[in-house]
Amino acid sequence: MASSLLTLLDDIATVLDDVAVMTKIATKKTAGVLGDDLALNVQQVAAVDPHRELPVVWAVAKGSMLNKAILVPAALLLSAFAPRLVTPLMIVGGAFLCFEGVEKLAHKLLHPRVADDAHDCGIPQALADLSVDPIASERNKIKGAVRTDFILSAEIIVISLGTVAKEAFAVQVGVLIAIAVMMTVGVYGLVAGIVKLDDVGLFLSRQEGESSPIRTKRSLGFGILWLAPWLMKFLSIAGTAAMFLVGGGILNHNVPASDFAIGAILPQGVLGAVLRILADLMVGVIVGAVVFGVVKLIGMLRASRPPAST
Repeated sequence: MASSLLTLLDDIATVLDDVAVMTKIATKKTAGVLGDDLALNVQQVAAVDPHRELPVVWAVAKGSMLNKAILVPAALLLSAFAPRLVTPLMIVGGAFLCFEGVEKLAHKLLHPRVADDAHDCGIPQALADLSVDPIASERNKIKGAVRTDFILSAEIIVISLGTVAKEAFAVQVGVLIAIAVMMTVGVYGLVAGIVKLDDVGLFLSRQEGESSPIRTKRSLGFGILWLAPWLMKFLSIAGTAAMFLVGGGILNHNVPASDFAIGAILPQGVLGAVLRILADLMVGVIVGAVVFGVVKLIGMLRASRPPAST
């Protein structure tokens, strides 16, 4: 009895050790997507009412955990019973990300100037336009963020699954669960911290007193207040670019002809890596524009149809 218990504990310890090692490897391989996920999520809550920022982040984080609860079992089932479906689903998800990137650019270009000014002043569009229901706008923003998170999470889960494909089933389950939890806690913890930077800066800048530590806190607060808008703008731009980079990267890596052509043309080394990033960006923009055009054309055709007679 004692020997069997010791053997069981040893097996559990071995599995946990393998999970820790493979989780570290999978985390390194998904680090780029995690960075894109962070930029995209910060962009999603950039124009939310400051008093609603944390509740929105929490709502998206809960949606993200639900995504993982769906994706982890689905990835394991697909890997076991229908591995050929993984690549087509990734391609569809990549094309959708590219489409969303073009949609955001189109919205920005067609945006009224007054709404742009309101956004630059930190006023959400929903608050600047009294005809827009702020509750409905917030819900739509949360839904959009959760939808985008689903695609990025799917890519991270699939990359992680590929890393541990040859490991025991228990190790696969452990690694995917660990990656899912770490990704959600890490990304949305950072998002919450970034969106509340201005509040931290305001608190520090209002410290009273003339001692050296107090003056240092006030200077730090003013510095944070100066940096926060620029950081948010940078992350907003990076979030849109990430849609093209991630979407284009998914398409290039999962379409054999494209991956082979790029690998054959591009040189090795740092220059090749930079050119591959540009290739992913170019493919992302082109595919996104094509899908956007098709969607708009379908919408126009539907709108031009005469109403059905009753």
